[in-house]
Amino acid sequence: MGIKMILVAAMATGMAVAAMAQRPLRVAVLSDVHVTEGNRCDTLLRRAVADINAADYDIVVMNGDLTNQGLDSELKYVKSILDDIEHPLFVLPGNHENNWSQSATKTFVDLWGSDRFLWYNDSIVAIGINCGPYMKMGDGHVKREDLAWMERELDRLTQDGKRRVLSFNHYPVRKDDLDNYGTYAQTLTHYPVMLHVNGHYHHWQPYQIAGHIPAMMTRALAMKGDTLGGYAVVEISSDSLRVFNKPTGRAMERKAAFVNAPLIAPHAADSLMPQAETPFYADAASIFTRVAADAENVYFGNSLGEAVAVSKTTGQRRWAVPTGASLFSRPTVLPGGKVAFPAAEAIWIIDAATGQVVEKLPSGQGPYVADGLVDGDAYYQGGYKRMERRNALSGALVWSYDSLGNYCQAQPTLSGDDLIFGAWDGALRCIDAQTGELRWAWTNGSKQQLLSPGNVVPMVTDSAVVIVAPDRYMTSIDRRTGQTRWRDKSHRYRESMGASADGKVVYAKTMDGELVAVDAKAPVFTELWTVDMGIGYDHAPCPIVERDGVAYVGSRRGLLTAVDTRQRRVAWQRCLGSSEINGIDIDPVDGSLWLSLVEGTVLRLRRE
Repeated sequence: MGIKMILVAAMATGMAVAAMAQRPLRVAVLSDVHVTEGNRCDTLLRRAVADINAADYDIVVMNGDLTNQGLDSELKYVKSILDDIEHPLFVLPGNHENNWSQSATKTFVDLWGSDRFLWYNDSIVAIGINCGPYMKMGDGHVKREDLAWMERELDRLTQDGKRRVLSFNHYPVRKDDLDNYGTYAQTLTHYPVMLHVNGHYHHWQPYQIAGHIPAMMTRALAMKGDTLGGYAVVEISSDSLRVFNKPTGRAMERKAAFVNAPLIAPHAADSLMPQAETPFYADAASIFTRVAADAENVYFGNSLGEAVAVSKTTGQRRWAVPTGASLFSRPTVLPGGKVAFPAAEAIWIIDAATGQVVEKLPSGQGPYVADGLVDGDAYYQGGYKRMERRNALSGALVWSYDSLGNYCQAQPTLSGDDLIFGAWDGALRCIDAQTGELRWAWTNGSKQQLLSPGNVVPMVTDSAVVIVAPDRYMTSIDRRTGQTRWRDKSHRYRESMGASADGKVVYAKTMDGELVAVDAKAPVFTELWTVDMGIGYDHAPCPIVERDGVAYVGSRRGLLTAVDTRQRRVAWQRCLGSSEINGIDIDPVDGSLWLSLVEGTVLRLRRE
C-alpha cells in the first residue's frame, strides 16, 4: 500500500495544465550510487542507466553520493557512466563528494559546471542545491549564496502563479541534518513547493518540512537484500503527485501519493532558528576557514573563493580577491605586510594593506586545505600529498616532503626541530623541520583511511605526542621513536582537542559533548577530570583553546562553551549562530578571540 500524505501547494486559478493533462511529467531520481570502478554498484548503475533510457522521462536527477571518497578518478568514472543517459540530466553532490574530496570540491564543479541546478517548463520548476558538509565533519549546510540564488530564481519563476516547485538536495531538510535547516525551510515556505526529494539515508521515508511541506527520502541504488538495483520516479499530473520505486528491469511500485491542498501560511523565522549574537562581520557567502589577524585586519576565505580582509576598526571589508574556488585553509599572516591564502591551485600571496596580488605559488598537484604555520622566516604549509617549507619572506620553496598518500588538513605542530602532522593516509608523521627528512611515521594499524588523524592538531610535550582521531581513541606516542605509549577508548573521542597553556594537560571534546582533561606527560593514560558540557552529540573538529584557566570549546551548532579548568565546571555558554564553529583564534595584538562560523559570520570576543 502506498503511503498517503497531503500535498500542500498553491494552485492558482487558471493554472496552465494542458501539457500535464496529456501525460504526467516524470522525473527519474538516482541517489546514493556509491560507485568505485569495478564494485557492485558500478554494474548496478550501468543497468539503471539502460533502464532509464528505455523509458520516457522528462528529466533525470542524480541526487548525491556518486562516489565513496570523492576522488577525482571516481568522479570522472561515474560521469562516464552518467553521460550515457539520453534524457536531460542534472547532478548534485552529496556528503561523499563534499566531506572527502581530493580537489576540495572543485573537480565536481569542473565536470558538471555547477553544484546546483534549475529546470522549468510552463507549470513546473525543478531546483536543486548542494548541502555539504564541506571538507570536514559537521552537519549539512546550504551555502548562503545558494539560498540567495534559489530565492531569486523562485521569485522570478513563480510570481505569475502558474508554476509549482519540486525541490532537491541530498540531505533531509530537518533540524538534526542541516545546521541552517530553519533558514532553508523558511525559504521553501514562501513558494508553492509540492515536494522536496532527498536521499542520504538509503531508505524510503515520507516526512514534513516546517510542519507542512511534504518531503520524501528515496532509495539508494543498492538496497539491502536487493540484487537488481533501482531508483525513484516522481510523477506529476495536474491534480496529484506520486512517488514510485523502480527496480531495474521490473515494473514501478508506488511508494507515496500526494494530492493538492491550500497553502498553509509560512512559519515565522524565529520559530525555526536560534537567537544568536550579532556578529562582528557577516559575509554574503559561507565561510569554511578559520580567521587570521594582524594589527589592522582579520582575514578569511569564503565559499565563493574570495580571499577577504576586514578592518578590525570598522568591521567593513577592505578588499576581496577572487581565487576561483572555495577556500578551506586559514590564511597565514607573513612578515613584510603580506598574507598567504592557500587555495585550490596555488598559494596566493596578497599585500595586506592594498589587496594587490604579490605572487601566486603554484601547488603542482591538488588543493591546499590545511592551516599553515609561520615560525620566524619559515612558513610550513600542508597540501595534497605533501608538506612544504617555504621562506616566509620570499615564498621560495625550501623543501617539500612528497611521500604522503592523501591530503593534510590541520595545522602542523612545531616543537624544536620536530614538525609533527597527520594526513588522510592513515599516518601521523614527524619530520625534521630543517631538512624535511622523515623521522618516524605512526599509524593506528587500520587500512581505513577515514579513521586517519587527518584533521587534528597534535599536542606535543618534551617526551610525547598526543592525538585523537576518528578511530575514537586518544593516543600518546613517544616523541623520539614514534612508538605507541598508550591508547585510550574510555570516551568517544574524534578530532577536537587542545592543550593547556603550560603544556601539562591535553583537552579533548568527545562525541557525547564532554570535555576530558588528561595528563599529557604521564607514561600511562591518566584522566584528570571530565565535564559534561550539556551540548549532546557533537563531531565538529574545532580545535580547543585554553587561556587564563578557561578552555573554549566550539560545537557543530554555533554554541561556544567556556569551561573553568580550575573549578572544573562550565563557566558560561554563548550561542553565536546555528552552524559549525570553524575555529577559535587568539589575536596576536590584543588577545581577542576570533571565531568564524560556516554560516558566513565572524565574531570577536574581547579579552575582558
